[in-house]
Amino acid sequence: NHSGHSNMQGVRNQIAKFGKIINAIETSDGAGVRLKRSLGTNALPILDPFLMLDEFGSEEGADYIAGFPNHPHRGFETVTYMLNGKMQHKDNKGNEGVIETGGVQWMTAGKGVIHSEMPLQKEGLM
Repeated sequence: NHSGHSNMQGVRNQIAKFGKIINAIETSDGAGVRLKRSLGTNALPILDPFLMLDEFGSEEGADYIAGFPNHPHRGFETVTYMLNGKMQHKDNKGNEGVIETGGVQWMTAGKGVIHSEMPLQKEGLM
């Protein structure tokens, strides 16, 4: 298909502008939640600590059930977009809420906040 070929050439041209593709690394965070970190690694030190991008998703409850217990953030914004599942957010400022499939949470850490994000499900896709 000729149009598909020209589209791929456009993709290659866009990649050339950036210089390289960096693969996500498998790691864990929180209380052992397995995730993939795309930004915020040694591969792109110019972005750290200003930009970090993590993704986790599993149908196995053991991969996420321990969640992200109380931990500090200071001086930046966090955005959580929930593709699937249900998590509860709480912080030391008295804020709390539930993020469900398709939901978004934006948090300003400011001078400092201690918060947690804990699953509200024990099985199923998150």
